[in-house]
Amino acid sequence: MKKFDQLAETRATFPIIRHISARVTPFLLKTPICANHITLISILLGLTAGVMFAIGEFATTLYASIVFFLVYLLDHCDGEVARAKSQASKFGNYFDTFGDWVSHAAFFIGLGYGTYTTSNNHFWFWMGLAAALGATISYFISIYLCSPKEQEEYLSAVNQKTHEDYRQQLETRIEVALFIFRELLRADFWLLVLILAIFDLVWVLLPVSAFGAQAYWITQLITKGKQYHV
Repeated sequence: MKKFDQLAETRATFPIIRHISARVTPFLLKTPICANHITLISILLGLTAGVMFAIGEFATTLYASIVFFLVYLLDHCDGEVARAKSQASKFGNYFDTFGDWVSHAAFFIGLGYGTYTTSNNHFWFWMGLAAALGATISYFISIYLCSPKEQEEYLSAVNQKTHEDYRQQLETRIEVALFIFRELLRADFWLLVLILAIFDLVWVLLPVSAFGAQAYWITQLITKGKQYHV
């Protein structure tokens, strides 16, 4: 029973960003701001974070990681506001996806350029461009492969205030570790960036993301072609 409780607690803890957005969204609901406005602010903050990362200094990189956290926070809040105010739409879904792409592309390009300026090694800038390119390819593949039926299912789920429970049943410590690692690379990527920024190690994400982004869109294309959902 103790083991089960620990696994259940892990599933309830991650992603961490949802716990934070759940406390911020009620304040946003008291304002006239709509979900698409929040998405727009998130995009602008994403571009701002990219510019700050491009400076390459420790202090600005640390501040940029905090701005990047706000990007993730608002990216979750816009969906919660859309559900609460029944503002879900196809445009909103595409706009939100577009914002995710812009923010991450700006992050990788900015981080790559900032690391290049401090190290005077073009390798890091090319790694940033490669990661941004991978994210861009993945974005357009998602747009191309998203059928009208899937759009309708998405809007139906949002309007019914339901969430996809993608957290699988965890039975072993290895599965728990993999689950946490996956969340840090996806919903809680901001936390990984912040931790690495504190130790001035954000640059390690560049080679990992440069190759990982290509592997992701290739897998995305193959699995979709086989009619599997990812």
